[in-house]
Amino acid sequence: MILRIGIRREDEKLRERRTPLTPEQVRALAQNHAIEVCVQPSDIRIIPEQKFAEAGAKIVEDLSPCPIIFGLKEIPLDDLEPSKVYVFFSHVIKGQHHNMEMLKKLLELNCTLIDYERVTDDQERRLIFFGRHAGLAGMIETLWALGKRLSWEGIPNPFDKIRRAIGYPDLPTAKAKIAKAGRKLASRGLPESLAPIIFGFAGYGHVSQGAQEIFNLLPFQEIDPSEIDAITKGRERFTDVIYKVVFKEEHLVEPLNSNVQFELQDYYQHPEKYHSQFSSYLPHLTVLLNCIYWDERYPRLVTKRDVQHLYSQGNQPRLRVIGDISCDIEGAIECNVRFTTSENPIYVYEPFTGQTSDGWEGHGPVVLAVFNLPSELPLESSRDFGRVLLPFVPQLVGADFSVDFEHCQLPLAIKKAVIVYKGKLTPQYRYLEKYLKR
Repeated sequence: MILRIGIRREDEKLRERRTPLTPEQVRALAQNHAIEVCVQPSDIRIIPEQKFAEAGAKIVEDLSPCPIIFGLKEIPLDDLEPSKVYVFFSHVIKGQHHNMEMLKKLLELNCTLIDYERVTDDQERRLIFFGRHAGLAGMIETLWALGKRLSWEGIPNPFDKIRRAIGYPDLPTAKAKIAKAGRKLASRGLPESLAPIIFGFAGYGHVSQGAQEIFNLLPFQEIDPSEIDAITKGRERFTDVIYKVVFKEEHLVEPLNSNVQFELQDYYQHPEKYHSQFSSYLPHLTVLLNCIYWDERYPRLVTKRDVQHLYSQGNQPRLRVIGDISCDIEGAIECNVRFTTSENPIYVYEPFTGQTSDGWEGHGPVVLAVFNLPSELPLESSRDFGRVLLPFVPQLVGADFSVDFEHCQLPLAIKKAVIVYKGKLTPQYRYLEKYLKR
């Protein structure tokens, strides 16, 4: 029996240039596991199909002979085939309305859906992810947006020469240019009127670590959330450094019952018992990077009312940019009201009308809301993603999908990620039925 998988062409309208596996990883599958890889041609994929062919892949338009098909983003309805096993980021687990038709189609076609996002270890930590590269690209874009906003305000700043992430040929070049901006900051300093600049990172996982990897190229001092007020009210204005503060869950929320102390596991199990306290930090931040997972069970990090209150105080608030790297529309950052694209990544949110205008000019904060940030570093993110995906591929190919779900011998980490199995929602995901009915 021929062991075979397919790598699909991403939807060109999304301008998705990444690939789940690289030629080097395709060669490893062939040499070590005798797995044949079929690759659909693509005009926009960062790695040309010739490289895949040289690694032993078959370049074919028709993936119907492949029982398992790997992709990245949502698959158009017309491209779905009956009884296939699909592995991709489906974006359905929160009941996302725009993807319910796709989920319904997968059920109708008797397909199996495995979502990378749900492949986790026994502590629910994700094992296959682009998070670091979302953080890397998101931080570069946020620094670019800050430079544009401050320049528009007429404030000289060391960020004004930083380009977009997609404006650099590769990540090392981007890092070198940002380090150069850091040296400029250290030698020339900031205008006293702007100091202190404080960057707040909400979250400390893979996304936040990627963002901090870029930020740490600049001269900075890390402070605890408890020190923010003293820094902004201090008499000394340090103009040759910027400040970093990382917010954990205990800084973001507090129990509704003031007699109860914060407890992390209790918060995750009973988020309804907590409310946000983040608005107390917001007036002190110049830039906010949102790097947290959020769904409707949890309190919002920043509400529209918080932003309206901040901008109603008379003076220009410190807050210039919100880099919503996690990018849940009207989610943790409620004033993130729409997705943006790599071609048009930012808009200004008007606090009193709720209207938005593309670019960086305006009264309210600049919001970065690119929904597929890792695609701005397509080569590096593809290599890293394929590296963590590679060990799971032989396990998937070797599984018997003809048996019922209970007896399917998939590793637990993958089995937890099976949302649909042969046309039926698996027990863990039956809650999605209510969204399908809507």
